Amino acid sequence: MMEKKRVFLTRTLHDFALKELKKQYDIEIHSGKIPIPKKRLASKIKDIDGLICFPYDVIGRELIDCAKNLKVISTYSVGFDHIDTEYAKERKIRVGYTPEVLTGATADLAFSLMLDIMRRVSEGDRTIRNGNWKEIYGAYDYVGTDLQDKTLGIFGMGRIGSALAKRAKSFDMNIIYHNRNKVSKTKERSLGAKYVTFEKLLAQSDIISIHVPHSKHTEQLFDKKIFKKMKNSSFLINTARGKIINENHLIEALKNKIIAGAGLDVFESEPIGKNHPLTKIDNVVLAPHIGSSTKETRSKMAKITIENLQLGIVGKKPKFSVGY
Repeated sequence: MMEKKRVFLTRTLHDFALKELKKQYDIEIHSGKIPIPKKRLASKIKDIDGLICFPYDVIGRELIDCAKNLKVISTYSVGFDHIDTEYAKERKIRVGYTPEVLTGATADLAFSLMLDIMRRVSEGDRTIRNGNWKEIYGAYDYVGTDLQDKTLGIFGMGRIGSALAKRAKSFDMNIIYHNRNKVSKTKERSLGAKYVTFEKLLAQSDIISIHVPHSKHTEQLFDKKIFKKMKNSSFLINTARGKIINENHLIEALKNKIIAGAGLDVFESEPIGKNHPLTKIDNVVLAPHIGSSTKETRSKMAKITIENLQLGIVGKKPKFSVGY
């Protein structure tokens, strides 16, 4: 009888996914500290054929060098900046990821953060819970900001940016975007979106929503220089990657009202705790990296993760592959 290929998971997946994996492979699941300590992963990666990892697992050159038989890395995420994909390709290791299925869920969350910060919903929740709602508000008290007729600037008009544009259109918002390349005229018309330079996106937007990958080009791109170019009445939404924003500069911009507020689902280092400076500021809404966190989306992600692994482990291109 042929020996089963070995698969290691840095964290458990859905029961249906584990059941499917166990049919074909000898699997082991890390159950300790999350993320898995680097030394433990280095020892486990030596003899496995397939690895299922998560976006906080850094799979760099040094770790890949430990692998003797690795055929595929299947990440349970749409982002793959935590994997040295170039070196993996050099070593003939396939890399699979999970785009598309989380598009709607992430766009919904981006829109939720936008509504929340502009209408001050979470701030109001805290006001009530802390016993600070003492009287009915008057004409000038506790006012938020309309979304209707405001200009939404979408930075990155890929799948998620496009889905956000569809939602914004139904709220009668003006939509501008900046992307590496313009989308087609047909798509622009259907979304009601207009292409602008990055400088104009900063200057004209009432809300900027970030939907670009983290890379050397976007690393801490949003810093104090960028915030000063935005309207002081504008809001920043980030459901992409935390490292695209210089967090210290954002904190100063929020404290000093250089921008009006922010809605964040991602952070430079995760998780953040109750003593993080962002938790002390009222004009920010914080979510614990839940962009894809719906029952439906997470199940679809698990299905794609195992499909990518199944293909890659026999030398075939994953359903959603990074370059090889």
